[in-house]
Amino acid sequence: MNDLIRIPCALMRGGTSKGPFFLAFDLPSDPAFRDQILLSVMGSGHPLQIDGIGGGNPVTSKVAIVGPASIKGADVDYLFAQVRVDQQIVDMSPNCGNMLAAVGPFAIEAGLVPVQGPTTLIRIHNVNTGKLIEAEVPTPNGSVSYLGDAAIDGVPGSAAPIALTFMDAAGARTGQLFPTGKPNEVIDGVNVTCIDCAMPMILLEAEAIGVSGFETAAELNGNKALLERLERLRIAAGERMGMGDVSNQVTPKPVLISRPRADGDINVRYFMPHQCHPSLATTGAVGIATACISENTVASRLIGTRKPPVVLSIEHPSGHLDVKLQDRNGKIVAGILRTARRLFEGHVFAKPVAQFVCAA
Repeated sequence: MNDLIRIPCALMRGGTSKGPFFLAFDLPSDPAFRDQILLSVMGSGHPLQIDGIGGGNPVTSKVAIVGPASIKGADVDYLFAQVRVDQQIVDMSPNCGNMLAAVGPFAIEAGLVPVQGPTTLIRIHNVNTGKLIEAEVPTPNGSVSYLGDAAIDGVPGSAAPIALTFMDAAGARTGQLFPTGKPNEVIDGVNVTCIDCAMPMILLEAEAIGVSGFETAAELNGNKALLERLERLRIAAGERMGMGDVSNQVTPKPVLISRPRADGDINVRYFMPHQCHPSLATTGAVGIATACISENTVASRLIGTRKPPVVLSIEHPSGHLDVKLQDRNGKIVAGILRTARRLFEGHVFAKPVAQFVCAA
């Protein structure tokens, strides 16, 4: 194995996503070399990622890079990478709130953060967006506990609860909650809301483009005409949001919304952006819930504006996800309950990259 690059890593599930977690100093400092390593590790460029550890789906082709905090008030840095499955592209533009759920446990077990008692509070600086998120990690008996009674839709069984609090998610990418300056507008004949809160998104009513919004993820993924129209809307929205040409980026994310079918507050189908999420992204939930409490968005027009403090239940293909919203000194704080689990630890092997020098 002397011709392969050996890198320490842990495979972890965070929320409804999973992927390798790396310490920042175990990867190249040069972004171009680092991305080539990640593409090799994940096996990108093949639909099954057969030559890597990716799972052949956007929710299992994610990477977390964790290191000491680079800003005051944070305990650790977290850089998220969405590694494309079928293309040789690493996108560092978004955050991932599901993978975020595993950052705290990983940081503690890597020795970056000391245990504080039965629960350890970790302030995470998301490098992608510059935002702070607080994670409350169960640490009874002086170590991380993964077993518990908390259950989240989209993940079988139960686990220990991890509470995530997004301290000020507005303008995560563009610096503005509504980057176009308007809570709703018309693109290609469709009324939409372009919002940037934890994740840049374009929200639209499902019925406006000929679907109910209650289809399964597989049914929507098989609707080629729908996917093509969503991509046109997404690219146009990206331009209006000041994000430039987003054809090779995974943001903004298209989200179909509709009235709830069960006992939730709103029903959604979240795209990543070219496949429907089997459940719902945590960051997406924060932005959707924020749209529900904002005047004159397509979401608040559909279900009526809700006012914080409020808990909003968002229905998705695998069940529901609850978001607790509070107003703290004029800023919206969003809380979400997630779970995580350490799946594997050891070393992953990458193909060599020209001029690559391992930092380890």
